[in-house]
Amino acid sequence: MRQGSGRLSVLAAAWVVARRDFTAILFSRSFFFFLLGPLFPAVIAVLAGSLGSRVDASQERPVLGVVMQAADAAALERARAQLAPALGDDLPRLVVLRRLAPGERYDARQALSSHKASAAAILTGTPAAPVLTGPEGLIQAWGGPVAMLSAQVHSGAALSYPAVALQPVVRSSAAERKGRFATAQGAQTLLFLLTMMLAGMVLSNLVEEKGNKIIEVLAAAVPMDAVFLGKLFAMLGVSLVGIATWAAAGALLWLGGGISPERLPDPAVGWPLLIGLGVIYFAMAYLLLGSVFLAIGSMATTVREVQTLSMPVTMAQLMVFFFASFAMTQPGSAVEIAAVLVPFSSPFAMLARAARDPALLPHILAIGWQVLWVALLVRGGARLFRSRVMKSGPGGRAKPRRIRLRGFGR
Repeated sequence: MRQGSGRLSVLAAAWVVARRDFTAILFSRSFFFFLLGPLFPAVIAVLAGSLGSRVDASQERPVLGVVMQAADAAALERARAQLAPALGDDLPRLVVLRRLAPGERYDARQALSSHKASAAAILTGTPAAPVLTGPEGLIQAWGGPVAMLSAQVHSGAALSYPAVALQPVVRSSAAERKGRFATAQGAQTLLFLLTMMLAGMVLSNLVEEKGNKIIEVLAAAVPMDAVFLGKLFAMLGVSLVGIATWAAAGALLWLGGGISPERLPDPAVGWPLLIGLGVIYFAMAYLLLGSVFLAIGSMATTVREVQTLSMPVTMAQLMVFFFASFAMTQPGSAVEIAAVLVPFSSPFAMLARAARDPALLPHILAIGWQVLWVALLVRGGARLFRSRVMKSGPGGRAKPRRIRLRGFGR
């Protein structure tokens, strides 16, 4: 739709700018390397996890050293053999370090401190009066099993343990709440990482075009509000293409690895709706933060200035994420309501709520509230963008002659 002067309207011009930026970035060689960006952290995470699992597997299970008279040590070994079928790995593995002669003394503290003992803790005394020496956390965990071993020694006969009938269920209310909380936490963290990683692209794109004078040509051809809107929504489109590509690659790797999706804890609204809400809330968070970044970019002329000006916004966004994460742990409280009402934390708080609460009406209201704030911030950011970019000196704003560029009139 054209205005009476023959120029494009703001929305039509914004569509032209968005289409130009979107196609220019999407079909550039740098976009291919942009798509490969998350591959390197993923490879590092997989390698680190594999290395960590190997380290855990290589660690030996701690053993309990026994230093008693020969008869008492043998009685403890028999007691463990009798209890092992019922308790299994809950019983510590016993290793007789030394069989004492009658009247002989043994200093377990000195043996552990001098690294002469090859056990994590040492059991001394007698089965009637056992003494457990070792690190505090370990001996507290082993106190109960050692007491059961001593009681088994005094019983003198193997006790008969009834077989326990196991009736597994698919899920329980406690496990479901825990799983939904984990899903909410993961979705919130993923939304934050994607927003922070992708929203900064509008800054680099703007500074580049300001440096090579393209922004001045655009300002002479179309309204600056259209330039602002076009760049913001073009970068949002590029980000959604990148996320879709990463999601498809991740799904192929997930299914190729033989991992069943049913093992994931189901969110309260279901996976299809959670993914749809995630896309909407990402768009809201991106537009809110992107409008701020574009306004900052309009005030900067170099990359160094961009980094200086954007650092406070990045730190503030990190605090917003912490605020939304804390609000997730306080459902129904004033803190959660505040996190929903604050525009920058609202997408994170509501996405976490979708994983825990099946109600849909709050999401409709929250999305409407966020759209309102997106409109206000985009409008305010566009005004600041126009005033800063169009300013030609301290005396005021330049009024460039409007020209028609080939391609912008179509």
